[in-house]
Amino acid sequence: MIRKTTYLLILITSIILTDASAQNSQTLYFMNLPQNHMLNPALRPSNSLYIGLPAISGINLNINNNFVNFSDIFMNGQPSDSVITFLHPKNNVNDFLGKIRNKNSLEPQLSVQLFGLGFSIGKGNYVFLDINERFEGNMVMPRDLFELALKGNAGFTGRTIDLSSLRGDLKYYREIGMGFSKNFTNKLRLGVKGKLLFGIAGASIDNESLGIIVGDDYSHTLDANLDINFSGPVSVYMDENQNIDSINVDDIESDEVAGFILGTKNMGLGLDIGATYDITDRIVVSAAITDIGFVKWKKNVTSLHAESRFEFSGLDLTDVINGTKTIDEVGDELVDSLKNSFVMDDSNEPFTTFLPMGISLAGSYSVTNYFSLGLLSYTRLIGKQMRESMTMSANLNLSNKFSTSVSYTASNHRFDNIGFGLAFRPGIFQFYLITDRIPITWNRIILDNGENSGNNSSLVLPSRWNTINLRLGMNLAFGNKVRKKNDKPMLVVD
Repeated sequence: MIRKTTYLLILITSIILTDASAQNSQTLYFMNLPQNHMLNPALRPSNSLYIGLPAISGINLNINNNFVNFSDIFMNGQPSDSVITFLHPKNNVNDFLGKIRNKNSLEPQLSVQLFGLGFSIGKGNYVFLDINERFEGNMVMPRDLFELALKGNAGFTGRTIDLSSLRGDLKYYREIGMGFSKNFTNKLRLGVKGKLLFGIAGASIDNESLGIIVGDDYSHTLDANLDINFSGPVSVYMDENQNIDSINVDDIESDEVAGFILGTKNMGLGLDIGATYDITDRIVVSAAITDIGFVKWKKNVTSLHAESRFEFSGLDLTDVINGTKTIDEVGDELVDSLKNSFVMDDSNEPFTTFLPMGISLAGSYSVTNYFSLGLLSYTRLIGKQMRESMTMSANLNLSNKFSTSVSYTASNHRFDNIGFGLAFRPGIFQFYLITDRIPITWNRIILDNGENSGNNSSLVLPSRWNTINLRLGMNLAFGNKVRKKNDKPMLVVD
């Protein structure tokens, strides 16, 4: 049984660990929606004008990891109608660790469209403007870090645990992009979008080397050479020995909020390029490279460099598993140990974070004037890592009055990802809802409401699910461009 407080903690962790997959809304690509130019700037909808209003027009959520599913965190217990977590004493830790990879990634993403505008000019020209609020993160964690935490240090005595693959960054920024697409021949259409990026808050870990030496007496020595960078309302205080004394998130006065959110000192640039080509009247291929860019962080920067060797109490969750300590207690001990041992130099040097670049290759076959089959390969490059997915879809586009798509995606080491998209337009209002990762199987979790309550409640959660991808919104859409020989809205048939 899971008590409510423990359940809430594990649930939040599970949501954080749920895979934001390679990555983007693959189902959107072949739908007749203005937002598909965000995946390929050469794509365009059939309407002649669209307006996107703040927040209403588009919210896109992705949460992604490549190593655990809900079923690895919640599993059947005893009695059979109850569920236990991976930290339960009766659970076999080795079963959980068997799912962990050498490099384990976690990638949350959230994008909110503040404003959108797209319209036709002349013959075959389409111009568009987007303002998006974006949050992106990625973290790579080595397998040994999980094994040390869940099994303790007994298996590592006399060894050096290599954590040099540990890295990560978080960035919250505003994107202002403007682009156009044009038919250069009766078969070839090209699109480009330039973007100004304004960083609001960011953090990164630049890891040159990091290792933990476990002595025969089970002591832990951390050998570190890394940089930790912050930009935002964060203050790091040192003691007289240059150890970290405390890290505080600064309060922002009400009259300073606008300046913080609308700041322009952390600037960057971005670029999307794309193309579509009609092989025949029914077969169309396309390609795009998106999010080529960076943000240079200069405002409110704290840069910490650690190049030292020191002993610390270790990362060990075995006391949590056997019930002698809580997660909070173990976490506090680890933080105190690191704070008291890390000797750091603060230089406040500017730092740079790069956007996760995406590469799309797609093709579609129009079975009829309204129904098409699509195939999309999407690759996302994040630092030294690469995420790949392949999507097959069946798409129905009835002008821009109604559009729907059903997709199947092989991605993130999973082959049971079903996606669905629906868009309809009553009058000038175009509503849409798209999800790329629909869970197929579900578990019922029994919540323990008290030892003698006799009234336990339950909650149904997906079992084999490691990705969340959701996009929804409403556009104002006007007109409906009739398809002409030399002016074809790519991948959309009216």
